Amino acid sequence: MITALFNSFKDLNILIIGDVMIDAYLWGKVDRISPEAPVPIVSVNKKESRLGGAANVALNIKALAARPIICAVVGDDAEGEEFLTLLAKEQINASGIVKIANRQTTVKTRVIGQNQQILRIDAETDAEITQEETQQVLTKFKQILDQQSIHAIIFEDYDKGLITPYLIEEVIKVAQEKNIPIVVDPKKRNFLSYKGVDVFKPNLKELKEGLKIDFDPKNSLELKNTVAQLQEKIASKSILLTLSELGVYVLNGEKESLTPAHIRTVADVSGAGDTVISVVATCIAAGADIFTAAQLGNLAGGLVCEKVGVVPVNKELLLQEALKL
Repeated sequence: MITALFNSFKDLNILIIGDVMIDAYLWGKVDRISPEAPVPIVSVNKKESRLGGAANVALNIKALAARPIICAVVGDDAEGEEFLTLLAKEQINASGIVKIANRQTTVKTRVIGQNQQILRIDAETDAEITQEETQQVLTKFKQILDQQSIHAIIFEDYDKGLITPYLIEEVIKVAQEKNIPIVVDPKKRNFLSYKGVDVFKPNLKELKEGLKIDFDPKNSLELKNTVAQLQEKIASKSILLTLSELGVYVLNGEKESLTPAHIRTVADVSGAGDTVISVVATCIAAGADIFTAAQLGNLAGGLVCEKVGVVPVNKELLLQEALKL
């Protein structure tokens, strides 16, 4: 059954609406301190730019053999061009990208010396896009839906200004008319704006900030009550709460489940959330139930934590691990 589910991924088109960025890396070695200030000097010997943010979700969807399509904004700048080049290189559909003049394309540059991150430099704006720019994004979104079947929509929110309450409302309205499931990876700003979606996937920090509440996730009653409180506010069909080393908790109507995390050697947790949402959305698009989707997402998130840096999930490895379970 799991093998058949994985085989069906290749027939799916998944639309990702979210904040895209470039993850840039400068690698080098440190063997002296600057005479100008008490800071290390990194002699750079390697530079790399990768797709980040919602575009990393697209890479994960592609790694699962489904077809990702991104709907997003970039600046009309050199970095925006570089982003489009990276997309083309990965053969990811860019028909939903809107270029905005006088807006900065988000670039997160990590400076790594002796395999250790020394510094991160963020060049970005998190100002909300205007109503007119939102209309441009919605036009692209509707064109994509007219041109091909979309089997699921992911909202990948990084609070960088693309996703506004108006955009959320309009996309949900169209998706519900067309019966397309919506899966959400929320952030703080629009946390309670995603009403009536199919799967809402916050992590523990986002849930606490979004509801302005503190609770002990190890206390099953507190956990259950807090998620039920969120459910009352957003009326989502399912809530999938990721609890890092505690696993994932799912609430679907009256049914609930807590899947413990798989014990792994954690090398790097960055990008794990992107992997979880990608696997969950692809499974939902393929017709799997939320509990199966959550178990596979949990497993995939653990697998990518074994790798250093932001890397997409390995489909074959995920299938092998799932069959073992």
